[in-house]
Amino acid sequence: MINHYWRLFATGTAFFLFSLGGGILSLFVFPIVRLLYLSNENKRRSCARKIVHKTFKMFIGYMQLVGIMKVEFENAELLKASKGNIVIANHPSLIDVVVLISIIENADCVVKADLWKNPFLKGVVRNTGYINNESDPDKFMQDCTNSFNEGNNLIVFPEGTRTTPGKAMQFKRGAANIALRTKTNMTPILLFVTPSTLSKELAWYQVPERRFTFKLVVKPEIDVAKYLSTDVVSNSVRELTRDLLKYYNEELNLYERVN
Repeated sequence: MINHYWRLFATGTAFFLFSLGGGILSLFVFPIVRLLYLSNENKRRSCARKIVHKTFKMFIGYMQLVGIMKVEFENAELLKASKGNIVIANHPSLIDVVVLISIIENADCVVKADLWKNPFLKGVVRNTGYINNESDPDKFMQDCTNSFNEGNNLIVFPEGTRTTPGKAMQFKRGAANIALRTKTNMTPILLFVTPSTLSKELAWYQVPERRFTFKLVVKPEIDVAKYLSTDVVSNSVRELTRDLLKYYNEELNLYERVN
């Protein structure tokens, strides 16, 4: 019981620190970055992303230190070798993107438009140049292309939202659309959160009975070249989306059976 209340307190503290950190970055850190790189927007965004990477790394480190979570990796070397790719993952928990950014120094993200209005995070997404998913389609795709050309790995969750436990996954076409229209390969990651927590149906204060394990399994790169052989991109996007969903269902089920 004492352990439960400690993890509840530690989880609440972690989210408070996360919000506080977003405010500190926006009000004090990023203005300095803007002054340092006043005439170079690319360097300004790159510096801001590295700061967010380090900040999220400290946040995840804090969660491990206080006994809320444990992080495990498989095939981390594949992710380190990834550059200018789309990083796709299933989406079991609220902190998936935070963990991914904490381990990918050159991470870019497609973020929901709501985050641009969030008082704690809007300064972060603006200064890092993370890509708004509701931008004009042409601008959106150009922003993705520019990001790949800069060597960034673009994090995309094909589901578009957190997985609903007990329901079949559904993939939207966004990830496949970006991949085929920019001719960019994908680095798939399988995410496992055990026991389940911070999922779509659980509030942050519904902490599990023990420390949860956040496991990342990096899989070999997916080459999209075979989907580029047709002139009808929309058909290829649908085909790639179906294949990605099948791939994830098979890989997740296989991994869970073996482990």
